[in-house]
Amino acid sequence: MARRLVAGGHEVVAWDRSADAVTRAAADGASGAASLDDLVAKLRAPRAVWVMVPAGEPTEQTVTALAARLHPGDTIVDGGNTHFKDDVRRAATLRANQLQYVDVGTSGGVWGAERGYCLMIGGDRGAVDYLTPVFRTLAPGEGAVERTPGMASTTAHEGFVHCGPAGAGHFVKMIHNGIEYGLMQSYAEGFDNLRNASSDALPEQHRYAFNLAEIAEVWRRGSVVSSWLLDLTARALSEDPQLERFEGRVDDSGEGRWTVAAAIEEAVPAEVLTTALYTRFRSRRDHTFAEKMLSALRAQFGGHVERR
Repeated sequence: MARRLVAGGHEVVAWDRSADAVTRAAADGASGAASLDDLVAKLRAPRAVWVMVPAGEPTEQTVTALAARLHPGDTIVDGGNTHFKDDVRRAATLRANQLQYVDVGTSGGVWGAERGYCLMIGGDRGAVDYLTPVFRTLAPGEGAVERTPGMASTTAHEGFVHCGPAGAGHFVKMIHNGIEYGLMQSYAEGFDNLRNASSDALPEQHRYAFNLAEIAEVWRRGSVVSSWLLDLTARALSEDPQLERFEGRVDDSGEGRWTVAAAIEEAVPAEVLTTALYTRFRSRRDHTFAEKMLSALRAQFGGHVERR
């Protein structure tokens, strides 16, 4: 990935608290940096520094530390899952020091390195335009996905889009993750329903012992419920038909809560997304096959390890 970014016209200097991570990035064509000071010194002005750390205090500390080291005209890009209101605040603070702030919601999970990342971008147009070669390199490109009939060609067809001013990118990503909760919940409940079709509580003539992996596989081929999440469902069931390595405790990383909070502020009914969030809360007390399915999906697309 580093080599691709360099080819896109932007130098890549990698810094991480882990020396091993820097070594791996350097092996892929990046220049290594031993500290934030070293990172800033190795970049040519105008600098652009992409921050990819957990939302909250880690991001706050990193952005603050970088802002103290950068110069007017430089840009900080936050590619984590930050709350959009924090983006608005940070952008205003940095603007006073003539620094640019760009928020980028990224979707692709652990598969992004192979497939590319869908990017939802917020910030001033000038800064976004300057970084477009980077976004174009990270995004999946148009590929084999057919264009929506009648829609004018935009960068959205390539897998990245400028959504609006500061915070807009992370707002769109927040809603994306809320929808993801609902979609995952639908698949999880449906396969739980199929699995329990063999229950002894049912009349014998109404019992069915389904092969869930085969059903997921056939749905992938021409069904109206086909999707990448269904692809991962089929993979999870093929690898572990009973999902025995999962307990069913389903964590949430915050965006679902923020989506529900935004819906409340906007007076928008969001019954499915809210219920999906509450189901994750309940899963931490008792577990069903549906929750195991949710855990399996999180492991498939994001590499999320179930906390015991």
